[in-house]
Amino acid sequence: MFKISDRVKYRILEIIPGFLVWTTLIGLVILSFVNTIWAIYFIIVFDVYWLVRIVYMIIYMVYSWRKYAKSIKIDWQKKLEKEKKDEWKKIYHLLVLPTYLEPYEVLEETFNHLIKVKYPLNKFIVVLTGEERDKDNFEKYAQKIKKKFGDKFYKLIIHIHKKDIPGDLPGKGSNSHWAGKKAKEFIDKEGIPYENIIVSNFDVDTWTHPQYFSYLTYTFLNNPNRLRASYQPVAIYNNNIWDSPALIRIVHNSTTFWLFTDLARPERLFTFSSHSMSFKALVDVGFWQRDIVTEDSRICLQGMVHYNGDYEVVPMYIPVSMDTAYEGTFWGSLVNQYKQIRRWAYGVENFPYMVWNMWGNKKISLFKKSRYIWNQLEGTYSWATAPLIILIMGWLPLHIAGEDVQGTVLAQNAPIILKYLMNLAMIGLLFSAFLGLVILPPKPKNHKAYEYLIMIAQWILFPYSMIIFGSIPAVDAQTRLMIGHYMGFNVTKKSGAGKKN
Repeated sequence: MFKISDRVKYRILEIIPGFLVWTTLIGLVILSFVNTIWAIYFIIVFDVYWLVRIVYMIIYMVYSWRKYAKSIKIDWQKKLEKEKKDEWKKIYHLLVLPTYLEPYEVLEETFNHLIKVKYPLNKFIVVLTGEERDKDNFEKYAQKIKKKFGDKFYKLIIHIHKKDIPGDLPGKGSNSHWAGKKAKEFIDKEGIPYENIIVSNFDVDTWTHPQYFSYLTYTFLNNPNRLRASYQPVAIYNNNIWDSPALIRIVHNSTTFWLFTDLARPERLFTFSSHSMSFKALVDVGFWQRDIVTEDSRICLQGMVHYNGDYEVVPMYIPVSMDTAYEGTFWGSLVNQYKQIRRWAYGVENFPYMVWNMWGNKKISLFKKSRYIWNQLEGTYSWATAPLIILIMGWLPLHIAGEDVQGTVLAQNAPIILKYLMNLAMIGLLFSAFLGLVILPPKPKNHKAYEYLIMIAQWILFPYSMIIFGSIPAVDAQTRLMIGHYMGFNVTKKSGAGKKN
């Protein structure tokens, strides 16, 4: 009897997302020629659906923004000391900082911000972990960091991730994996209970809010299921925002606003970029997966699988700030940005993982695993298709319609309907422009006052950004997974620009 191998079954799951995207895009083109009326109806219904989504996304953004604005004004360390007495003093923070090819200025500024946090620094174990592929530079930079900051923490560990380890995909995941194990050796030697350690895996350019670790500790101690949870802050990209091109600013602001909407819906929330979790959970799941590109979003799914659904991602309405993809030149930055978005979009690799590891697990409720799998598939599908359909392919049927179709009431009114729908959707754009201005850091001295106006006017480029840095890299990523042309980890170059302004 013919039997399909597990590898073939998994490959089918890898093919599904890209297949759905290409079927939609090609199918819509074919439908536009074969049955233009149906295509027009589809476009109108699709645009109405997305208008509704924009409206409720704004509602979620407002909700998250209000909680965020309130949270950053609270003295969480004082609140922690008052409400948690001696309990909070037991909590240590393990901070993993993987780095590869970043300039020394990036590392130094991250540590400069870290030593300004309100939580006692003698409760921090910091692992600065570099790559053997960049050993000479890393050792030189690491020694400077150790000399300047080594005595500030409970322990500063310098670690080098060896190259060519079997099973490793070079990148943040494998680097963090081995750094976590290195930290475990020290923790075991010190005898610190895993339950008393919160681990944060940060991009090395992450600047923490002064109250971040106090807020995190407070949230952790108030969570009854604290050991089986990840904690996701608001990721903003303000470190070098003033130096970045407008298109790149739009991309990163849009990423922050997307995260705002998901923070208001914890049932949809995945870990993204810099995040925190219980060290016990990290050890239980075997550390960050070392053979994938998107270890940041995978780690919460590892917890979901390991604990049979008894795992959650807790929203934190406090910021961590990182660099944009600006790397010093305009065109180089655009290429850098495209590769970064493509890497993020490669999170579609989570879909086959989720179906494979969750669907057959009867200990995870059908509702929960269906919701997670659907959110992953629908999210990546919309990412790739929606901007193309709304902004480009949506007008195709109207332009190729024959005279018999052009004379119909629907065809004559469709452009008007689409125009009104697009105008209504501008509400979301205006709100984004306003919020982008609100979260903007103070203007550096070497920038002009009129640049505030540019920060508002730049949003007219949003439609182009949705295509160039939205749909296209998402289609690219899903196509690569579909055809088995697997991606490696592309490091986003950092210029260190704006650090001293």
